Amino acid sequence: MTRTPLTLIEEQVYHFLLDFLAERTFQPSVREIAERFKIASTKSVADLLASLERKGYIEREPGRSRGVTLLGFAGGAGTVPVPVMRPDGEQRAMIDDGFLTIDRTLLRASDAFITRAFPEGTAEAGVLEGDLLIVHPSERARDGDALVVRIGGAMLVREMQRIGIKIRLLPSGEREAIELGPNDDYAVLGVLGGVIRSHTRSE
Repeated sequence: MTRTPLTLIEEQVYHFLLDFLAERTFQPSVREIAERFKIASTKSVADLLASLERKGYIEREPGRSRGVTLLGFAGGAGTVPVPVMRPDGEQRAMIDDGFLTIDRTLLRASDAFITRAFPEGTAEAGVLEGDLLIVHPSERARDGDALVVRIGGAMLVREMQRIGIKIRLLPSGEREAIELGPNDDYAVLGVLGGVIRSHTRSE
């Protein structure tokens, strides 16, 4: 359930849809969206909604002015539903595991997703087993950023350093550095944007 990043106006409309539904329990009409954002043409609004649907944020029911479904919506103004993904070790891929609704100020980008930390969490990066990781897949990683990386069927969180066409995952605790190149079986899932920890998490 990877999603494509939104443009500024798409993100503003998406947040308006979320807050409107949270406050009124029904969706705004196309005309109400146009009035809110001073968009002269209802066709332009329809195009924006079509783009939100194409990018994986909403579903629409043809022919209905208020026929928008917000994927993963669970209520609450100022929140946003974020896809939860979990690794499929056999397929070396990430698969859909529903949504988690969180305060949208915790996100740096609209296409963020959440995944659960693995047994070899990186305490040095503030990550412990069972934590939820906010991942920003489209954010450009800079040296020193903590990356969420799949290597084979395992996942790691490590700080990164670029070395030409390779990346170097810096040492962590007793774990050695790892160099990854074009021929290695790995995928950078994104930059670590935050950690959500339950206060009931067992030690």
